[in-house]
Amino acid sequence: MKPIKPFLVFVVLCCVSTQVSFAQSSSRFSKEKYISEKGDTLLYRQLYPDADTMRKYPLVIFLHGSGERGNDNEAQLKWGVMNFAADQNMVLHPAFVIAPQCPEKTSWSNFSRERNSTDAKLQSAPTKPMELLIGLIHKMIRTMPVDSNRIYITGLSMGGFGTYDAIERYPNLFAAAVPVCGGGDASKASLIAHLPIWIFHGSEDPAVNPKYALDMLEALSKAGAHPGFTQYPETGHFSWLAAYSDAAMLEWLFRQHK
Repeated sequence: MKPIKPFLVFVVLCCVSTQVSFAQSSSRFSKEKYISEKGDTLLYRQLYPDADTMRKYPLVIFLHGSGERGNDNEAQLKWGVMNFAADQNMVLHPAFVIAPQCPEKTSWSNFSRERNSTDAKLQSAPTKPMELLIGLIHKMIRTMPVDSNRIYITGLSMGGFGTYDAIERYPNLFAAAVPVCGGGDASKASLIAHLPIWIFHGSEDPAVNPKYALDMLEALSKAGAHPGFTQYPETGHFSWLAAYSDAAMLEWLFRQHK
C-alpha cells in the first residue's frame, strides 16, 4: 500500500471541516414562510440572535443571486449569508437575519434597461418577491424585538440589483445598504443620498459590468452622498467572497443607525 501524502490529508481535512462548518451554520437558520393577506407565499430562512427580552436587535436582509432561485428554501444559503451565522459575528453583532428565496423565473428587482446598456430605470411596481419581502419586514417589526432604526439590506448579483431596488423604492425603511456586484437607477440617487451605502464589485466581472457600480458611485457622489466603494482588482463575478468576509464592512454595517 502506498503511503498517503500529507498534503492530500490536509486537503481532505480542510474539505471535511468546511462541510461541517457549513452544516453547523445552516442549521442555525430556521425554515420559515411568509404568507401575505392575498395568500402569496415567500419562503425564507431566519437567523435569531441570542435574544433576551430587554432590548431590540438589528435586522439584516440578505438577497441571493439568480442561481439560488427555487423553492427548496435551502439554496439561498449557498453564498455570503453564512458569514452572519459565524460564532464570532453572532457574539459581536447579534441580529435577526432574513434570507428569503426568490422563485424561479422571478427577480428581486424591476428595472428596465436596453440591451448592452447599464442605464437602468426603476419601474413603478415592485416585483412580487420584493412586495412580499417588504410585507415580511413590516411583520417582523410588529412581532419581533427588531430595532426599526437598524434595518440593513445587502445582496449579491441579482440580489445586488434587488438591494438598489429596495432602497430606491423604500428609502426611509433602511439604515444602510451593501450592494455587491449589482446596479440601480442612477437617476434616483438623490432619493438615497442620505443612506449609508458601501458598494462592492470585481474589476473584471464578466456577468455584471463594473460600470453599474461606477455609475451609481458617480451619481451618489454628485447627489452629495459619501458611499463606500471597493473594487477588487483581478476579480470576476465572485466579489462577494471577499466582501462578506470583510470584518471592516461588518463592523461598519452594524454601526449604522437611522
